[in-house]
Amino acid sequence: MVEWVRLELDVGGFDDAAFEPYLEQAREAGITFTTMAVLGDSAQHHRALYELNKACSADIPERGEFYTYDAYIAERIEVPSFDPAGVVLATHDEAWIGMSSSSLHPGKGYAVSEMTGVLAPYRGRGLSLALKLLAIRFVRAAGYRRLVTIHHPRNASAIAMNRRLGFADRTD
Repeated sequence: MVEWVRLELDVGGFDDAAFEPYLEQAREAGITFTTMAVLGDSAQHHRALYELNKACSADIPERGEFYTYDAYIAERIEVPSFDPAGVVLATHDEAWIGMSSSSLHPGKGYAVSEMTGVLAPYRGRGLSLALKLLAIRFVRAAGYRRLVTIHHPRNASAIAMNRRLGFADRTD
Protein backbone atom coordinates (compact mmCIF):
# COMPACT_ATOMS: atom_id res chain seq x y z
CA MET A 1 0.00 0.00 0.00
CA VAL A 2 1.31 3.43 -0.99
CA GLU A 3 1.83 6.05 1.74
CA TRP A 4 0.90 9.19 -0.17
CA VAL A 5 2.77 12.40 0.64
CA ARG A 6 0.21 14.96 1.82
CA LEU A 7 1.37 18.56 1.81
CA GLU A 8 -0.19 21.90 2.75
CA LEU A 9 0.74 25.52 2.18
CA ASP A 10 -0.32 28.49 4.31
CA VAL A 11 -1.29 30.71 1.38
CA GLY A 12 -1.64 33.78 3.61
CA GLY A 13 1.98 33.48 4.73
CA PHE A 14 3.39 32.72 1.29
CA ASP A 15 6.03 35.16 -0.02
CA ASP A 16 5.46 35.71 -3.74
CA ALA A 17 8.55 37.87 -4.21
CA ALA A 18 10.99 34.98 -3.88
CA PHE A 19 9.43 33.24 -6.90
CA GLU A 20 8.63 36.23 -9.12
CA PRO A 21 11.93 35.78 -11.05
CA TYR A 22 10.61 32.47 -12.43
CA LEU A 23 7.72 34.33 -14.07
CA GLU A 24 10.05 36.98 -15.46
CA GLN A 25 12.50 34.38 -16.79
CA ALA A 26 9.70 32.47 -18.52
CA ARG A 27 8.27 35.61 -20.09
CA GLU A 28 11.72 36.60 -21.36
CA ALA A 29 11.91 33.17 -23.03
CA GLY A 30 8.64 33.79 -24.87
CA ILE A 31 6.36 31.88 -22.50
CA THR A 32 3.00 33.44 -21.78
CA PHE A 33 0.59 32.62 -18.96
CA THR A 34 -3.17 32.66 -19.09
CA THR A 35 -6.15 30.83 -17.61
CA MET A 36 -8.98 28.75 -18.93
CA ALA A 37 -11.31 31.57 -17.84
CA VAL A 38 -9.51 34.04 -20.10
CA LEU A 39 -9.30 31.66 -23.06
CA GLY A 40 -12.88 30.47 -22.64
CA ASP A 41 -14.38 27.54 -20.76
CA SER A 42 -15.31 25.69 -23.93
CA ALA A 43 -15.46 22.09 -25.15
CA GLN A 44 -12.46 22.75 -27.41
CA HIS A 45 -10.41 23.99 -24.45
CA HIS A 46 -11.59 21.10 -22.27
CA ARG A 47 -10.21 18.70 -24.89
CA ALA A 48 -6.90 20.59 -25.06
CA LEU A 49 -6.64 20.60 -21.25
CA TYR A 50 -7.35 16.87 -21.17
CA GLU A 51 -4.59 16.17 -23.70
CA LEU A 52 -2.10 18.39 -21.83
CA ASN A 53 -2.96 16.86 -18.47
CA LYS A 54 -2.66 13.36 -19.92
CA ALA A 55 0.77 14.09 -21.41
CA CYS A 56 2.05 15.76 -18.23
CA SER A 57 0.75 12.91 -16.06
CA ALA A 58 2.55 10.19 -17.99
CA ASP A 59 5.63 10.38 -15.73
CA ILE A 60 3.78 10.15 -12.41
CA PRO A 61 4.87 6.94 -10.65
CA GLU A 62 2.20 4.25 -10.65
CA ARG A 63 -0.24 6.64 -12.35
CA GLY A 64 -1.87 3.80 -14.22
CA GLU A 65 -4.24 4.36 -17.10
CA PHE A 66 -5.25 7.99 -17.52
CA TYR A 67 -8.93 8.89 -17.45
CA THR A 68 -10.98 8.54 -20.59
CA TYR A 69 -12.02 11.94 -21.90
CA ASP A 70 -15.59 11.46 -20.67
CA ALA A 71 -14.43 10.41 -17.19
CA TYR A 72 -12.03 13.38 -17.04
CA ILE A 73 -14.84 15.80 -17.87
CA ALA A 74 -17.17 14.18 -15.32
CA GLU A 75 -14.59 14.04 -12.51
CA ARG A 76 -12.53 17.19 -13.12
CA ILE A 77 -14.61 19.72 -15.07
CA GLU A 78 -18.29 19.10 -14.38
CA VAL A 79 -17.89 19.32 -10.60
CA PRO A 80 -18.75 22.20 -8.23
CA SER A 81 -15.09 22.64 -7.23
CA PHE A 82 -13.98 23.45 -10.81
CA ASP A 83 -13.26 27.09 -11.59
CA PRO A 84 -11.81 27.91 -15.03
CA ALA A 85 -9.85 30.75 -13.40
CA GLY A 86 -8.05 28.07 -11.39
CA VAL A 87 -6.61 26.45 -14.51
CA VAL A 88 -3.36 28.32 -15.21
CA LEU A 89 -1.74 27.58 -18.56
CA ALA A 90 1.74 28.22 -19.93
CA THR A 91 1.91 28.68 -23.68
CA HIS A 92 4.70 29.00 -26.20
CA ASP A 93 3.92 30.07 -29.76
CA GLU A 94 0.24 29.50 -28.86
CA ALA A 95 0.85 25.83 -27.95
CA TRP A 96 -0.16 24.74 -24.44
CA ILE A 97 3.02 23.52 -22.75
CA GLY A 98 2.21 23.51 -19.03
CA MET A 99 -0.60 23.71 -16.54
CA SER A 100 -1.47 24.12 -12.89
CA SER A 101 -5.04 23.32 -11.92
CA SER A 102 -6.51 24.14 -8.52
CA SER A 103 -9.98 23.37 -7.22
CA LEU A 104 -11.90 25.19 -4.50
CA HIS A 105 -13.59 23.35 -1.64
CA PRO A 106 -15.51 25.82 0.53
CA GLY A 107 -17.09 23.13 2.71
CA LYS A 108 -13.63 21.82 3.60
CA GLY A 109 -12.02 25.25 4.03
CA TYR A 110 -9.17 24.64 1.61
CA ALA A 111 -8.23 24.54 -2.05
CA VAL A 112 -6.55 21.58 -3.74
CA SER A 113 -3.65 21.74 -6.16
CA GLU A 114 -4.89 19.04 -8.51
CA MET A 115 -2.10 18.94 -11.08
CA THR A 116 0.94 20.95 -12.05
CA GLY A 117 2.90 19.74 -15.04
CA VAL A 118 5.04 20.83 -17.94
CA LEU A 119 5.63 18.97 -21.20
CA ALA A 120 8.99 17.18 -21.23
CA PRO A 121 10.77 19.45 -23.77
CA TYR A 122 10.08 22.48 -21.54
CA ARG A 123 11.09 21.02 -18.18
CA GLY A 124 14.05 22.25 -16.16
CA ARG A 125 13.30 25.94 -16.79
CA GLY A 126 11.36 26.75 -13.63
CA LEU A 127 7.99 26.72 -15.39
CA SER A 128 6.39 24.52 -12.74
CA LEU A 129 7.38 27.03 -10.07
CA ALA A 130 5.99 29.90 -12.16
CA LEU A 131 2.72 28.04 -12.78
CA LYS A 132 2.38 27.10 -9.13
CA LEU A 133 3.02 30.74 -8.10
CA LEU A 134 0.11 31.84 -10.29
CA ALA A 135 -2.05 29.03 -8.87
CA ILE A 136 -1.24 30.17 -5.33
CA ARG A 137 -2.25 33.71 -6.27
CA PHE A 138 -5.56 32.38 -7.62
CA VAL A 139 -6.23 30.49 -4.39
CA ARG A 140 -5.36 33.55 -2.29
CA ALA A 141 -7.58 35.83 -4.42
CA ALA A 142 -10.44 33.34 -3.97
CA GLY A 143 -10.15 33.88 -0.20
CA TYR A 144 -8.50 30.62 0.83
CA ARG A 145 -5.65 30.35 3.32
CA ARG A 146 -4.85 26.66 2.80
CA LEU A 147 -3.73 24.87 -0.36
CA VAL A 148 -3.26 21.12 -0.17
CA THR A 149 -1.72 18.61 -2.55
CA ILE A 150 -1.04 14.86 -2.61
CA HIS A 151 1.84 13.05 -4.31
CA HIS A 152 3.08 9.55 -4.83
CA PRO A 153 6.20 9.18 -2.63
CA ARG A 154 8.36 8.43 -5.70
CA ASN A 155 7.32 11.67 -7.41
CA ALA A 156 10.42 13.32 -5.94
CA SER A 157 10.56 16.31 -8.29
CA ALA A 158 6.97 17.38 -7.55
CA ILE A 159 7.45 16.91 -3.81
CA ALA A 160 10.70 18.90 -3.88
CA MET A 161 9.09 21.73 -5.88
CA ASN A 162 6.23 21.99 -3.41
CA ARG A 163 8.56 21.92 -0.42
CA ARG A 164 10.65 24.66 -2.04
CA LEU A 165 7.48 26.77 -2.21
CA GLY A 166 6.91 26.22 1.51
CA PHE A 167 4.48 23.30 1.52
CA ALA A 168 4.80 21.26 4.70
CA ASP A 169 3.56 17.82 5.71
CA ARG A 170 -0.13 17.80 6.61
CA THR A 171 -0.83 16.78 10.17
CA ASP A 172 -4.39 15.48 9.67
